[in-house]
Amino acid sequence: MTAGSTRNARSDARHNRAHVVDVARATFVAQGLGVTMREIARQAGLGVATVYRHFPTREDLITAVFAEQVAACSAKVADAVADPDPWRGITAIVDEICTRHAYDPGFTAVLLGYGATTNIFATERADNVRSIAALFERARREHVLRPDLTVDDVRLVLSATSAVFAPSPAQALVEVRRLAALLLQGMRAHPTDPPEPMPARPARRRAATGPSKTSTLPG
Repeated sequence: MTAGSTRNARSDARHNRAHVVDVARATFVAQGLGVTMREIARQAGLGVATVYRHFPTREDLITAVFAEQVAACSAKVADAVADPDPWRGITAIVDEICTRHAYDPGFTAVLLGYGATTNIFATERADNVRSIAALFERARREHVLRPDLTVDDVRLVLSATSAVFAPSPAQALVEVRRLAALLLQGMRAHPTDPPEPMPARPARRRAATGPSKTSTLPG
């Protein structure tokens, strides 16, 4: 094999790997994390052996698909911990995860380690838990967070928001933020009175109840 053909083979391999990741990301959004490697290969227009050559296990593929999102979320957690206002930091974390869930429902499962993703991103998950626990401790000291709230309760909040589905990501984002606003209100040490307004839903188009005034009926 010549040097040129070797470079071409490596370029093809990089292209195939990136293509599989892109297709898997879209397929996970459409069909969930349980989709098979065979289906991903079919969607990518590649042989199953090619997919397995790049990703020997589904866990390897899931890791590649979500690595960038998990890193971005971890950075957001670090920013929240550094925020001088602990309540603002807590709401920023919840909003970050809710936003990512609206556009990619599998993200919350990966972040929390549900099902087959338990061993994926375990180190990042443990680091985030420690950081959030420290943020909660500071929020309790400043009397902005309920004293009986723990990091495990954050999992409950995120689990609840992960159950929200809507016809489009934009609609899902509104709904998940409304639910998060309700849950965050219950997390406060002293809930605001009146409560902070929830994100507004877009106005729904009224269904037609009959022919319009300008319509004509066949004679």
